[in-house]
Amino acid sequence: MNYKLYLLAAASVAATSAPAMAQSSDDPFTGPRVGVIAGFDTSRAGSDVDDDLNEDNDESIEGFGYGVEAGYDFNAGGVVLGVEAELSDSTAEVEVDEGDFEGFGFGDVESGRDIYLGARIGARVGENALVYAKGGYTNARYNVSASFDGDEFRSSIDTDGFRLGAGLEYLLGTNTYAKVEYRYSNYTDAEIDFEDDGLGDVELGDIDLDRHQVMAGVGFRF
Repeated sequence: MNYKLYLLAAASVAATSAPAMAQSSDDPFTGPRVGVIAGFDTSRAGSDVDDDLNEDNDESIEGFGYGVEAGYDFNAGGVVLGVEAELSDSTAEVEVDEGDFEGFGFGDVESGRDIYLGARIGARVGENALVYAKGGYTNARYNVSASFDGDEFRSSIDTDGFRLGAGLEYLLGTNTYAKVEYRYSNYTDAEIDFEDDGLGDVELGDIDLDRHQVMAGVGFRF
């Protein structure tokens, strides 16, 4: 008798839990993911460093941004929450356009690596799309070159700031997705790191540097 009751109880638990397990496994926007991104990247000196003496100086650098990302998402009662990390780089650099030096407000620089750690929140749109907003911490490096008396000196500006963004993720298959997003970053603190070990780092203190990016990407979810 007890054995039959045990079987009935086990069957009831299995019957009630099976739909929930199926729903969890069928949720396409949960679990770990990895991907690659690429797109338009521009950094611009903020209002605190505007060059009012030269109206032709747009004080910005533009280029091609690219990188890799990883994250983990889970469904929290109809809302998708996630954490993510990204490592990227860019071809953006100061250029001389028909004799006009675009000073960028920070000298002769080129974009370096960018590290991002943050979170996102999203909502499903239909069966195959997810709209989301994101935000977090970003640390970007800008490489600086200068010459004096025939010698070339190189250093880097390490900047700390925040990033905000929004995007759309779309399913391409059971485990693959494509995405497009806009991101705005603002850097407010920086230091100069010299390649020469004999020179110490120099704190720049407060800065004002804006970054705008439009990125597309593809990825795989496990």
